[in-house]
Amino acid sequence: MHNIKYRHEFKHYINIGDRLLLQSKLRHIMKPDSNAGPDGNYLIRSLYFDTPDDKALMEKISGVDNREKFRIRLYNHNDSYIRLEKKIKVNGLTAKLSTKLTKDQCSDILNGNIEWMKDSNNQVLNEVYHKMRHQRLAPRTIVDYDREAYVYKAGNVRVTIDKSIRTGITSTDIFSKDLPTVEALDKKMAVLEVKFDEFLPDIISDIVQLGDRHKLSVSKYALCRMYG
Repeated sequence: MHNIKYRHEFKHYINIGDRLLLQSKLRHIMKPDSNAGPDGNYLIRSLYFDTPDDKALMEKISGVDNREKFRIRLYNHNDSYIRLEKKIKVNGLTAKLSTKLTKDQCSDILNGNIEWMKDSNNQVLNEVYHKMRHQRLAPRTIVDYDREAYVYKAGNVRVTIDKSIRTGITSTDIFSKDLPTVEALDKKMAVLEVKFDEFLPDIISDIVQLGDRHKLSVSKYALCRMYG
């Protein structure tokens, strides 16, 4: 736990005008994410876990500052690169622990076949096993969105614009390319996320205009849970 790297993270809802203006400025200052396709975007699919009493959801809605959530994530429907992640928030800072899963391991977790995780030396696998066993943590809902991402070396800054946020409602079929989804956020809106280590360079701060915006409690998981 002592090696966890915490970062600052700010999220804001933005409209189409904001997005177009940001895109034009960010492209001149920051480098696009290397994982992006020709259009500058890539698909993120996350399958979030929660307990029967919706611990993760309720803590988010209640504004509990020290909290955690678990998810399985893949990109562009590529099942050769799957991550099991634990997202942590402590005193306003965030961190992420993750481990790679094979498709078979992922399927086992979704089907409740988790005994192989019991004696793992991997912290995330071991913690998920015990919470699935003792807190009845289980897959709850799929969240899809298209991400445009930019990086800046100084400050280890990452700026992302997440569009077309969709929910699979109660489905947990993470590998289905034809999964029916419902738009969870007005298509005219997007989510801007700004992440950085110790400092945010002025040139980036000026572009995203953090000083003129109120930090919002934005959660794509909570947004999508409105549908089930």
